[in-house]
Amino acid sequence: MKKTNKSAGPEVIDKKLIHIPIIHTEADMGRLSGPVRKAALQKLGIRGIKKKADLIDKIWTVIEKTVEGLDLSFEKVRLYQDGLPVCGNESGIVTDLAASGSRNHRLLMRLMDKGALIMGTESPELLLEEYELTKKILTAGGNLKSMKIEAHQKPVSDSLLKRRDQFIADRINDTLCPGETGILFLGMLHSLGPLLDEQIKVIYPITGPFNRWDRMA
Repeated sequence: MKKTNKSAGPEVIDKKLIHIPIIHTEADMGRLSGPVRKAALQKLGIRGIKKKADLIDKIWTVIEKTVEGLDLSFEKVRLYQDGLPVCGNESGIVTDLAASGSRNHRLLMRLMDKGALIMGTESPELLLEEYELTKKILTAGGNLKSMKIEAHQKPVSDSLLKRRDQFIADRINDTLCPGETGILFLGMLHSLGPLLDEQIKVIYPITGPFNRWDRMA
């Protein structure tokens, strides 16, 4: 039986996770970028799309300034990215999406150049399930039909989001080592909350009005 040293002080938390809330752009969507743009055009119109794009650009400017202003030893930083599968080709995926114009992945590349380590973050199987569900909704044909399918599939979508959150949290718990800092780029619908180990101190450098911008976009 392991003895506990009652005279010892409180447990030192030496794992940190910097949580960065993000909004995905069209350039992040890969093969879904076409259907996403078509659906947005039907819903918002050209002026609406332009307004949304301008807002998202402002959000990403805030994100870039915040992250690039962090005082970190990047050789001890792990990068966790919403939508990036555990696959062995994480760097290649980041490079391809950066080349397609993704500000998110261009930022990842700049951090990797400083010494940060990119981590596969999500289950490939769950991401494929998410892709098929999103594709089904986006290609339904017409806003009304898409809305009906989305409402019908909401329980499935909610369950999928919870499973993705659990996988992401487990991945961070299993790979973030003592003395390291993780930077997590995570969409605003996700919530890891109590899924993360207690030994991980979560830091939120972006708060306040930013968290409401996703509803405006």
